[in-house]
Amino acid sequence: MQQEAENRIVMTLDAGGTNFVFSAIQGGNEILKPVRLPSNAHDLDLCLETMIEGFNKVLASLDKKPVAISFAFPGPADYPAGIIGDLPNLPAFRGGIAIGPMLEREFGLPVFINNDGNLFAYGEAISGYLPYINGLIEKSGSPKRFHNLVGFTLGTGFGAGIVLNGELLIGDNSSAGEAWLLRDMANVKTNIEESISIRAIKNAYSAKAGLKFKDAPEPKDIFEIATGFRNGDKDAAVYSYEKMGAALGEAIATVNTLVDGLVVLGGGISAAYPAFLDAAVLAMNSSFYTNGESFPRLVMKVFNLENQDDLKQFVKGDSKMIKVPLTDEKMLYDPLVRTGIGVSRLGTSKAVSIGAYAYAIRKLDAEK
Repeated sequence: MQQEAENRIVMTLDAGGTNFVFSAIQGGNEILKPVRLPSNAHDLDLCLETMIEGFNKVLASLDKKPVAISFAFPGPADYPAGIIGDLPNLPAFRGGIAIGPMLEREFGLPVFINNDGNLFAYGEAISGYLPYINGLIEKSGSPKRFHNLVGFTLGTGFGAGIVLNGELLIGDNSSAGEAWLLRDMANVKTNIEESISIRAIKNAYSAKAGLKFKDAPEPKDIFEIATGFRNGDKDAAVYSYEKMGAALGEAIATVNTLVDGLVVLGGGISAAYPAFLDAAVLAMNSSFYTNGESFPRLVMKVFNLENQDDLKQFVKGDSKMIKVPLTDEKMLYDPLVRTGIGVSRLGTSKAVSIGAYAYAIRKLDAEK
């Protein structure tokens, strides 16, 4: 979809536990100043009234009728049906709340809901990291192209979304991409989010530095300590990010054994990639051992695409001309089996908005 040429308007919502932020997208671009309202998550009726109020404020600011509402909302949920389940950060949502059908009746518009990990990945696949990397490869003259992408969001939690050949993978239970439920190999009784999140970094720092968790700095401060821009326990800061990086690499490797696609990172912690990305790539490029023999953790070699040397080698590949048997013809062949991991060029919020917009437009066109 060429979003720049797309003239239809879609109303959007960024739903957080504290605030709801409403806006409108046209051609992949935000066209008005966002409307911010408290989510009132403690009171279901007030929360739903706030949702209607926010979209009405957006509607009043538009000079053209929107074609849909599309937004990210936390799960668990039956996203195709527009029903939200029991949410930990929005306690008023219990027992199944049909906000999609409610908004459809209120505004007379189709409503599309998904989680932020899915929409982040979709935005990056449509207008972000996937076309960016493929553009670099095309300029290099390599025949290689990537068609699949996994997006991971690193923040309060660990989210993910999977896009296969331009299609967002939802799953039969709206549960595809729930990477936060991978097992944490550092503590097999819990999930990977305990090693890949804000609290994970603070936990690792406080344990290494001999502090109580409540006295640990925030991840941004820990990153600045690790990189020498702030005073503190540098060993503990470096350790906390490298520990998270190793866990992240193992989680991504597990997902990519099945998906085989490019990897893009978003969320607040992704800005600290200089402190953890090398450790993640090292874990992904590690080896298994059996009967005294070793073999790679992944079929493909993993490149750190934030490293210019890695990026150059990744883009160039190993292209060569080979002969077609029994003919005089030759063809270009790139035998370097590879994938790469990098950080969003769009920014997480914009990628989610673009994903929400693109998802709505695609669903509308599919229904015609």
